[in-house]
Amino acid sequence: MKIKIKFLSIIIIVTSFSSVFGQIVNQPNYALKRPETLEILKVEITAEKTLIFFTIENRIEKGAFCADKNIFLLDPDGKKFELKKSEGIPTCPESYKFKSIGEKLSFTLEFPPLKPGTKWVDIIEDCSSNCFSFYGITLDADLNKKLDEAFGLASNGKPADNILLFKTILDDIDSQNLGIEGLLYINIINAAVEDANKVDAMVWYKRLGSSRAPRVDQYIKFLNDKGIKY
Repeated sequence: MKIKIKFLSIIIIVTSFSSVFGQIVNQPNYALKRPETLEILKVEITAEKTLIFFTIENRIEKGAFCADKNIFLLDPDGKKFELKKSEGIPTCPESYKFKSIGEKLSFTLEFPPLKPGTKWVDIIEDCSSNCFSFYGITLDADLNKKLDEAFGLASNGKPADNILLFKTILDDIDSQNLGIEGLLYINIINAAVEDANKVDAMVWYKRLGSSRAPRVDQYIKFLNDKGIKY
């Protein structure tokens, strides 16, 4: 899962624009994902549909991948948008068999149109095992730009400075119920850990736990799995 996976060393170029044909977001920022090798290339939103373009890289011998029919988008209001169709990938139990390690598969999933102005969504595969998901996919152009700039600066910055960097963005969005909020907490906590600042790491961990960030339990679990727990 991505947390950008190297929290403080990610530079992603995101462009987003709206036109009479809808909205396109290239390589949107997001908070958590699984599996690690699955990436979102682009999101296209029109009045008729929502298209999400993916790529996944195989890293195991005899790897296989499929898309369960029970995949849905979840908007900030909790409304589900069920999968309408997929292209480039078999529907489980049929699967695509990778021919080699490092091979990439590109595919597209189509959902109903989102409500105009939707700032973020989750995508969830509801299946029994090895399910994929993305939490906090950011569709807001201004926020994507701000996040890209922050991750770019953080990749060359000092941990103490990065705490302030991500705190500034968090302060700006804290009351907006945005899916990316948990990612900012995690970057702050990891910067504090990297700076050997246990007090700040504990304070921000507690703040995350008591926050109203969407999917806060998932972020706490992610930190706990990494050995960070206060």
